[in-house]
Amino acid sequence: MTADTPVEGRILPAPNSSTQPFWDAAARGELIVQWCEQCQEAQFHPGPLCRTCGSEPGWKVTSGRGAIYTYTIVHQSRTPPFDKLVPYIVGMVDLDEGPRMMSNIIGCSVDEVHVGMRVEVAFAAEVDGIALPFWQPTTEATP
Repeated sequence: MTADTPVEGRILPAPNSSTQPFWDAAARGELIVQWCEQCQEAQFHPGPLCRTCGSEPGWKVTSGRGAIYTYTIVHQSRTPPFDKLVPYIVGMVDLDEGPRMMSNIIGCSVDEVHVGMRVEVAFAAEVDGIALPFWQPTTEATP
């Protein structure tokens, strides 16, 4: 799914050996997290070792769905390009697969967003090989 959110002017991430697979998948429209075969735990942010058992994790494609754990509404920003986007929503989303991710919540008004709201990932158009994940409401029920 593609997000209708401007990316121009944002500071884009600089992928490294731990994060490159995540950004490659995002450019393909897939949301992946690290997955440890040893202890069966998912993790995000990517790292060289599993935070639970210390094994080397692999990667797993997620459903791209989750629920808002918490959020804040930004009403004032003097930093381009965010100054043109206010008010906007920044949220922490609990993925159905376990890890928690932070990004903007799009596709709903600041009056509609709420804790527990079901969301799905939407990727902003690729810029310089990077596609940013955002979250938008979905009508899907909790799994």
